[in-house]
Amino acid sequence: MGAVPKRKVSRHRRGNRRQHLALTAPVLVTCQRCGALVRNHYPCKQCGDYRGRQVIKVTRAE
Repeated sequence: MGAVPKRKVSRHRRGNRRQHLALTAPVLVTCQRCGALVRNHYPCKQCGDYRGRQVIKVTRAE
């Protein structure tokens, strides 16, 4: 026979255990060059700019 709980875990104790599992939305900032929303500390996917420098070569498919 396996391990079986001796008592029922209360909603409060269960909630305290799971309180760090909540999802958080990513922090978005506006790109200084093109104004698009970009994740913090990531290069812009629209213009390829990061901290005032061109780090990704972006090609436009029109």
